[in-house]
Amino acid sequence: MEETISLKEIYEVIKKRFSLIVGFVIGAAIIAALVSYFVLTPTYQSSSQFLVNQGQQDPAQQFSVNDIRTNVELINTYNVILRSPVILDEVVEELNLPYNTNVLRDKIKVSNEQNSQVVAVTVTDPSPEMATTIANATVEIFQRKVPEVMNGVDNVHILSAAVTPPDPVQVAPRPLLNIAIAIVLGGMVGVGIAFLLQYMDNSIRTEEDIEKKLELPVLGVISHISNEDIRSDQFRFQQNRVTRGAYDVSPQKKSI
Repeated sequence: MEETISLKEIYEVIKKRFSLIVGFVIGAAIIAALVSYFVLTPTYQSSSQFLVNQGQQDPAQQFSVNDIRTNVELINTYNVILRSPVILDEVVEELNLPYNTNVLRDKIKVSNEQNSQVVAVTVTDPSPEMATTIANATVEIFQRKVPEVMNGVDNVHILSAAVTPPDPVQVAPRPLLNIAIAIVLGGMVGVGIAFLLQYMDNSIRTEEDIEKKLELPVLGVISHISNEDIRSDQFRFQQNRVTRGAYDVSPQKKSI
């Protein structure tokens, strides 16, 4: 037998476990805030750009479509060379970095717009000044090593060097975004646990529970009367007798 759940039942479950759901949401938000502000290390980015074009070109001669296409195709090769040990080993040695080439490779991102001859080298580091230094050193060393690696091809020109802004903005972590994601996840987990607890709850409290779980008809209901209700009824009964002159007006048996 397939079980279905109505919107009213969903509302009742959420209403019943609302404090649990709110607790998960607040707890997730607090954890995300603590991790974002006190555990994760802030990181900054700095970018340098270079242009790929013809190295030996007559100033009076215009670029052809084939020349531009060749340069764009070379960019894919340059992207690989930029993050290769040939370049990064020299960057590590020149800057005397406290980590190896593999760690430096993870800090560097090379990208270019589609059909564009401009390549951007972006470096992420906990220090904004170090990110700028690494980005500029990587592009300069790459420009110097390209003729050697590509057999005399010299078509790389630095377009703009990386500069550290006066007030650098961290790119990660993003506390507000992390807190927002944590709130959503906390709410989802809270709702899921609320429905799980409701599903595992086999207690019978209402007539509907009897009909649904035991599949038996309800013939009658015995109301629960507390001691306070009994005392209050007796008190009202005594008040009624007083108002009738303290005589017992209840029917009495007559003797024959």
